[in-house]
Amino acid sequence: MRLRSLNLFFLCIVPILLLPGLGYSQEEITKYPSRPITFIMSPPPGAGVDLVCRVLIREAEKILGQPIIPVNKPGGFVSTAAIASSKPDGYTIGCAGHSGVFTAPHINKLPFHPLKDLRWLMQFGYMNLGVNVKSDSQFEKFKDIIDYARQNPNKLIHGCQNFGSFGHVAIEQIARKEGVKITHMPFKGGPDTEKALLGGHIHIMTGDVNYSLLEANMIRLLALIAENHSIEYPQTPILKDLGYDIPSPTILNVSGPKGIPDGIAKQLEEAFTHAMKEPTFIKVMKTVRFPIAYRNSKELNDYVIRNFEAYGKFIKEMGVAK
Repeated sequence: MRLRSLNLFFLCIVPILLLPGLGYSQEEITKYPSRPITFIMSPPPGAGVDLVCRVLIREAEKILGQPIIPVNKPGGFVSTAAIASSKPDGYTIGCAGHSGVFTAPHINKLPFHPLKDLRWLMQFGYMNLGVNVKSDSQFEKFKDIIDYARQNPNKLIHGCQNFGSFGHVAIEQIARKEGVKITHMPFKGGPDTEKALLGGHIHIMTGDVNYSLLEANMIRLLALIAENHSIEYPQTPILKDLGYDIPSPTILNVSGPKGIPDGIAKQLEEAFTHAMKEPTFIKVMKTVRFPIAYRNSKELNDYVIRNFEAYGKFIKEMGVAK
């Protein structure tokens, strides 16, 4: 009888102990934060995302009352893995790279799962990706690209940032829908892709919109791989305008490891939500031309789940799923 009672006790207590936040006392949660917080991000110092994150965390630390230390871990997979594997005490958070969330987990075996191992705290913006051609290109509209690809199978060369990038997936999905063959040429990053485009080695490129090249009339923007129109270039179509229902979840976010106590997660969400309303943050977002967009924790979690599933379907159709 005693053994049976002990079994029932453990059956009841173990699930309770596994609930998020129950490894921390109420005093620890109430006094949070009592020491500096680490903020991990993937871009190198000086990149656009690095700049806006540094301004955001400066504003958030004023509210939280503790320093927030930026740590750059280049590579969407590396930085996101570091966030996911950190102790869930609220002292290590970051901006999870979108490629390490929506595409890479479907292609590669990674040490984390974006739905199981991350807690999404809030979204403060997104990045615009574009379909660009050289300014003297024969392609005046996006339709011209498709027409050329239809008449010249596999001869249209598309440059993109890494295999499995949003640009790669988007162009491949469009090619599948249109029944055309396009040759994809992956590069290590945006500068290499731009160099290839300007040198005439590729016909089109996808990646971050380089406004300096655009305004110097060195490239032409034919379409945005985005869910909203650009404020600066409202006449530029997004994929949905062209009949392609392909999401572009290039989210700028604050996230942490799964298991952060609810009380701490709430403090972080509120602090960063307030921080994104500050004039200094709004100014730097305008400077680097990242649109400001807000989703709270629940909205962002639902958005991530929906788009993770969508990209899983796309990548499976491409035949490159792990």
